This record gives sequence, C-alpha cells and structure tokens, in this order.
Amino acid sequence: MTSPTRHLDLGCGSRPHNPYHSDDLHGVDIAQPVISVALQFRRANLSLSAIPYPDNCFDSVSAYDFLEHVPRILPTADYQATRFPFIELMGEVWRVLKPGGLLYAQTPAYPNSAAFTDPTHVNIITESTHEYFTRPRLTARQYGFKGDFAVRRIVWTRPAQVYEPLHPSWAQRVRQHLRQRRGACTHLIWELEACK
Repeated sequence: MTSPTRHLDLGCGSRPHNPYHSDDLHGVDIAQPVISVALQFRRANLSLSAIPYPDNCFDSVSAYDFLEHVPRILPTADYQATRFPFIELMGEVWRVLKPGGLLYAQTPAYPNSAAFTDPTHVNIITESTHEYFTRPRLTARQYGFKGDFAVRRIVWTRPAQVYEPLHPSWAQRVRQHLRQRRGACTHLIWELEACK
C-alpha cells in the first residue's frame, strides 16, 4: 500500500489543480475563493510572504498561470533596499517540497505575445529562466536563492489545465510538434525535482 500524497496548488483560485492526482489537496491564493472540491485552503500574498506551510511537507507543488504574476523586484518595507519576490518564492517552493518532490509549473513565455498581453504579467519567463534555479548553474544563489532543483523537463505547450504526460505517446509527440510549428505553443512547462 502506498502512503497518501500531498499536493499544493499556488494561486489556486476557484479551480485548484492536482496534476499528480494526490490524495490530499491544499491551495494558497491571495483571496478566499469559492471552491467546490475538497481543498485545505490558506490565504497569502506570495509576493510578500512565505508559503504558509512547514518545511518538507508536500510531495508536489503546481503553479498554473501563476509565476508570471510574481514580481521580480520590489523595495523593502523601509525603502532602503530591494528584494526579489520571484527568487524568494522559488526558494519557498523548494522548502515546502519533500526530498524528490516535484514542481509542475505552466506559464506563458517569451517570445510568444501571451507573455506580454495581460497587463498583470510582471515576470516574463524564457526558455532559460529555469537555469537560475536548477543544476548545474543555480545562478539565483547570487541573489539569495536557497534551494536546488534538477530538471525533469522543460517543454513548450499550449495552455492546458491538465497534466501533460512526461512520456507522451508517438501521436501526442506528433501533435505537439505540429502545434509548435504553427505557433500554438504559448506556454512553457517546468517540471523540476527538489534535490535535498
């Protein structure tokens, strides 16, 4: 018998995501949503505060159309320095994941116009942004990142609200290739593993 798994959806809104079909679903959002599924909810502004859960408590974390809304830089409360909310959030995700836990993020990305169209998108993700948080580079450590992720995959996709398979079938790979050629792939999927 396998032990129950715990999943956290960041920016869960009224439709929390559970891409790995975990048994115990949790969500965090800036506002109290009206939710029709079983969810343990906590309210927090993740641009300003930590994820309100203890260390090493989740098997997986998801962020669907969320990372692009987290600012890259903000002044400190006393306006004497700056802080890096996106880097802090990635450290928080790593902190709450168990060793080997997975981050599944789907976000609009450059150069597709979807990354810029919404005026609330303040954090533009590129094909290389993940390198700041993943082995071997971990470049964000120079800005205070406390964490260590390994890449499971980084792939272009179309906006989908379901888990994209890690090992797609031959037919799925062909459809993905055709979508990418005609410019229908607007989002990047990050699937990262917490190394602890």
